[in-house]
Amino acid sequence: MKKLLPTSTVGSLPKPTWLAPPEKLWSPWKLEGNQLLEGKQDALRVSLQEQQLAGLDIISDGEQTRQHFVTTFIEYLSGVDFKNRKTVKIRNRYEASVPVVVDKIARKKAVFVEDAKFLRKQTNQLIKWALPGPMTMVDTLYDDHYKSQEKLAWEFAKVLNEEARELQDAGVDIIQFDEPAFNVFFDDVNDWGMQVLERAIEGLHCQTAIHICYGYGIKANNDWKKTLGSEWRQYEEIFPKIQKSNIDIVSLECHNSHVPFNLLELIRGKKVMVGAIDVATNTIETPEEVAATLRKALEFVDIKNLYPCTNCGMAPLPRNIANAKLSALSAGAEIIRKELAL
Repeated sequence: MKKLLPTSTVGSLPKPTWLAPPEKLWSPWKLEGNQLLEGKQDALRVSLQEQQLAGLDIISDGEQTRQHFVTTFIEYLSGVDFKNRKTVKIRNRYEASVPVVVDKIARKKAVFVEDAKFLRKQTNQLIKWALPGPMTMVDTLYDDHYKSQEKLAWEFAKVLNEEARELQDAGVDIIQFDEPAFNVFFDDVNDWGMQVLERAIEGLHCQTAIHICYGYGIKANNDWKKTLGSEWRQYEEIFPKIQKSNIDIVSLECHNSHVPFNLLELIRGKKVMVGAIDVATNTIETPEEVAATLRKALEFVDIKNLYPCTNCGMAPLPRNIANAKLSALSAGAEIIRKELAL
């Protein structure tokens, strides 16, 4: 990419209120059948335009066609029972009613490929598509078949790779794997989690990214953050493994967090999507606040490798707030571009 500091979101953006009730995760659809299909496509168009109006350089689908960043993908797989659910603790933080793995995992058909083709037709800009990472998928259901988190993760990596290859063929430029679980289960990441992710990106020639944050701005995540002390050093445990991996881009949380910026030194050489927008508050950042975060990151990331981004997804935020935050992200990046030009 020629443009310095290309901006993007992590993934999810608020949905229009005619499609799903606002400001909640797992929000139920208001439409069904063909109307739902048409509604999702209209929401993709709207989301694209809102990102373009905000000045973003890399466009995502805003996750308009899925209810949740993990479970929507799992719904398309065989071997998972969504009717007889069990309650589990997700990332050791909050309880959720989740589907159960009852048989061998297989991908019956493409999940997001038609959506990606639709979005590709609407724009010539770079497109990024997010998929759930294998370890986070394992952490978002109950396994009654493989009886091994690692075995199940390898199965998920296989089906994710199938999907990723088809997304690449549909014209997606960057495929991102969302792995918030990497910030919690360090031993597993280093024992097998990173190897499993390498399996998910096998054979891809588009750019690949891993997104690791401290979660949506929901109460369980915000409460957890309060227990982490004055310095959040979780990334220190996993960055050395990621730095040696074949992943091209690392997406992480920076703005309003207690992550020491010098940890970015551990992934020197990788492209870095620096989270310069806080998704856990309705306060809209000023362009100067965004620029200040980017300046700090530039001490440890080469300018050509810095991609300004949001901390996490924005689905639970009010739509006008999310759009204003995206505009602030673009304006903050522009401040730094102008400084560099001088």
